[in-house]
Amino acid sequence: MNVRLGNRSPHLAASDGTTILLDVGLWNGNATQRDETVLQDVRGPVLDIGCGPGRHVYALATRGVAALGIDVAPTAVWLAQAKGVPVLERSVFDRVPGAGRWKTALLLDGNIGIGGDPVPLLRRIADLLAPDGRIVIEVDPPGTSTSSLEVNLVTEATVSERFPWAVVGVDGLAAVASASDLEVYEVGCVDGRWFGWLAA
Repeated sequence: MNVRLGNRSPHLAASDGTTILLDVGLWNGNATQRDETVLQDVRGPVLDIGCGPGRHVYALATRGVAALGIDVAPTAVWLAQAKGVPVLERSVFDRVPGAGRWKTALLLDGNIGIGGDPVPLLRRIADLLAPDGRIVIEVDPPGTSTSSLEVNLVTEATVSERFPWAVVGVDGLAAVASASDLEVYEVGCVDGRWFGWLAA
């Protein structure tokens, strides 16, 4: 997720003037080499939170790794299901199948922003994991402040109602994890994007 100003591509427009670009083309495509690298060591079953059209779930399925995606966007869910990808339309804060049994949860493509506060989000995800479960989380680059924002989703055709969103930089990941009763056991940069691996 990149933060810039004044772009007309699909984006989140924050009340402070910040624009968070949304890489819709990436989400609608197949898994990239970067995706494959991040996913290479995950253990199934895997829960992909905010999965969009399901490229991560599809990539895992082709490896024989059991995975399920969840997303609140009906169009994204429809696109995934049309490709045969197992995706459900629901929030992570709703009832999720397999609670307490997921070995890995994915929180990629900026989805740490869900709900506007990463701590209750991560605590909720931890509740869904098996005792030895892990969270793979994408964060923003060094120098990015951790912040909570009020944003609108802006496309060429529409502007959504305002909703809460969060940004977490890699520099602040340890503090966010600690507040969520989790620990960071690995951080890495893959093809210019930053990721953390969390455990209870």
